[in-house]
Amino acid sequence: MNHREPLKTLLPTESFELESGLSLIPRVRLNLTIHRADKSVALIDEWKLKRSLIEYLKKSHSISVPEEDIKVFKYRDLKKRKREDPVARGSLFVLDFEFLSKKLRFCGEDEVEREFMEWRKGIVAEMDGMELNLEGVKFKLSVEVPKADDFEGMRKEWEEIAAFGSRGYSRSDKQQPDTIVLRGVPSRWFAEPRVSSKPSMLVTHTIFSALGKIRNLDVGEDNDMGEAGDEDSGDLISGLHCKIVVRFEGHKEFCNALKVLCGRSLNKQGSRMRADYDVAWDRDGFFRNGRSRSEQGKRWAPATGAGTYKSEGSGWQSQVSRLSPEDARRKRFRD
Repeated sequence: MNHREPLKTLLPTESFELESGLSLIPRVRLNLTIHRADKSVALIDEWKLKRSLIEYLKKSHSISVPEEDIKVFKYRDLKKRKREDPVARGSLFVLDFEFLSKKLRFCGEDEVEREFMEWRKGIVAEMDGMELNLEGVKFKLSVEVPKADDFEGMRKEWEEIAAFGSRGYSRSDKQQPDTIVLRGVPSRWFAEPRVSSKPSMLVTHTIFSALGKIRNLDVGEDNDMGEAGDEDSGDLISGLHCKIVVRFEGHKEFCNALKVLCGRSLNKQGSRMRADYDVAWDRDGFFRNGRSRSEQGKRWAPATGAGTYKSEGSGWQSQVSRLSPEDARRKRFRD
């Protein structure tokens, strides 16, 4: 879909084109948590788990999911964990919606989104609590839609905060959220080609301008391991991913952008890699509270030379969070 068309008309099964060869492709992501369902102490077989889920989805829901779209992370030191603790967690991605398009093509435009959400809700309801028998070893599956893919859940959250008050948004503060936080996207996709592998403020601004008029922008490293510290993953490399904070001009533009980003992955033309990012609304007042300035050691700041970046540790003062994109452009081309 061309980004010049209104965001609010975008259907949940449609893609959205950005600049720099990037596009947002629709997905259904399900978070998986696996517990033991018997007294066995046998290790979970990742391949058997994936094959079991693939066969179930194909047989029961006519959904085709390739093996690489099921991610499983086993917890370390399983013998030391309590029996009620999970043995693994993971994610399952549905990217092919051709089977669903046949069902939705008879729905009116206003009904498509509701039908899609009901379909996703039904999948979760059937899979949550399901028992898997992997050649005599039984496991119990817990399934849920992640918060980052639940736009209605996030909207309900900020509406409740506006009504009852919480950190950053008191009842007397009538300002509605206008800032999005995006994590887990490749840094080089937002960099200036043949100049640097670190993300550029101007490139990032150009890309996200397709989602609405931007008021503030911040880009920094994203090295938060989260739960990975207790898992056999070992694939975290510093500097490969970035965290992007975008503040839009108004709440309406913020809502439209967040809704498009929810339930989608980032894809780059000519690349086999897909970025299954996380997106959230800013609960902590990133720009209002000056949080970015307190994290200067993790930020990339533009230096005086075009396309070059230096770490805060080398003595450059960060102005990323304080400059608007227009200010950054004037600073960059002043000479």
